[in-house]
Amino acid sequence: MKIPYALQKLGVNQVINYIEKDPEENLPKLLLWVDKITKPGTFVPQRKMFHYALDNKDNNWHHLLMNVMETVDPEVLKKMLVTFFLNASILGESKKKEYRDKYGCGIPWAVVIDMTSACNLKCTGCWAAEYGNKMNMSYETLCNIIDQGREFGMYMYIFTGGEPLVRKADIIRLCEKYDDCEFLAFTNGTLIDQKFADDMLRVKNFIPAISIEGTEESTDDRRGDGTYQRVMKAMAILSEHKLPFGISCCYTSRNVDYVATKEFFQDMVKMGAKFAWFFTYMPIGKAAVPELMCDAAQREKMYHHVRQMRREVPLFTMDFWNDGAACNGCIAGGRYYFHINGNGDIEPCVFAHYSNCNLKDTKLIDAFRSPIFMEYHKRQPFSSNLLRPCPVLDNPDVLADMVNKTGAHSTDIADPESAEEYCRKCDGKAAAWEPVADKLWSECETERMQSKADNNRIAAEEIAAADARKNKAKVIPEIHWNIQ
Repeated sequence: MKIPYALQKLGVNQVINYIEKDPEENLPKLLLWVDKITKPGTFVPQRKMFHYALDNKDNNWHHLLMNVMETVDPEVLKKMLVTFFLNASILGESKKKEYRDKYGCGIPWAVVIDMTSACNLKCTGCWAAEYGNKMNMSYETLCNIIDQGREFGMYMYIFTGGEPLVRKADIIRLCEKYDDCEFLAFTNGTLIDQKFADDMLRVKNFIPAISIEGTEESTDDRRGDGTYQRVMKAMAILSEHKLPFGISCCYTSRNVDYVATKEFFQDMVKMGAKFAWFFTYMPIGKAAVPELMCDAAQREKMYHHVRQMRREVPLFTMDFWNDGAACNGCIAGGRYYFHINGNGDIEPCVFAHYSNCNLKDTKLIDAFRSPIFMEYHKRQPFSSNLLRPCPVLDNPDVLADMVNKTGAHSTDIADPESAEEYCRKCDGKAAAWEPVADKLWSECETERMQSKADNNRIAAEEIAAADARKNKAKVIPEIHWNIQ
């Protein structure tokens, strides 16, 4: 029997209230309760991860959980657990699976939307810089996207641009209207002020991921003088309001040495960041600067550094190229997410500006079954080595082939670029990375196999214990009957 949504939401609020009383004492108790009610042998990796974080008070993940409980407004935390965990990740997932089975295509977890191409900065190598204020999605169109997405169990919406916070009023309106959804924006952070923080605290379902490039020098070098200090001010305002936020970092050949330091991670934690999303520079558009692309040694440096920081620093960190093994390769093309640009073109990826369809005449479900989306669906993962997940940067012939095969067109309104032109800029980087990725993949094979064996062992032990309890329960009534 399905538990009504209102009761599930009430349960989340009760859980938070229970944890709030004594996080150090009650979080482990809650996890033990989850172990008891979870079907034996299921969600083993996830529960194992939480046990690792909660059972050892000295590790960085424990510190992160305690920090979140102590520094995030309790009502914001309750809202996030309902919108992000309950709706987007649990209830929404069962609905998405239903439609995946029905239509035989990807139904994604998140939608990435360019609500505007306008921006108050002009960062070196940014493809949006050439668009200016040419593309702005109407509020009604944004609502239409969310209405369609919710029908399929999609409750996570991510805004990009341009700079999405030039549309602050519309973002708050969307948060108010769709209070069962979680909203996030990749933002340069410079437009966050006291008024907007007050609005965020009121709606409780918006989280910014603030772009930063390492040190003040490296940030201002790419984003303009004074940007770093404006970002620091924004972070201070968010922390004062007890609002959660993270950082978004594009690492390049110029700033990788500034980013790949423990000091940078620690500084972000001190400022209040709870998560960090890393992206490597992609040479999108004819105005791109390929010299900003990392070489193989720099990418390997980030691979090792992020993993080290995940063991040492209380910051949830993900690298969207080097963490391909965590999500079985590429996540685009409607598998976990897709992208809609400011002109309404429905694209498989924010880094692949090619499409067969537009919102003006296509429903989302039809876009998920469009030729290029189905090519992604059929071919993923694009490599057996999941450290080479990308059909552009790591396997550049793949995107070009998919675009040509499906008749997808470039959606760049300023200076259209063919898929071959785009991919050829990645050939040298892909060839240099392949042997490095193969070496790293081979080195972590033992770790992967050991983790899989541990998960299987735990699952088998849980199932055996559950069977033993069932058998014991069957015997007890018979013995009692004989005694009578």
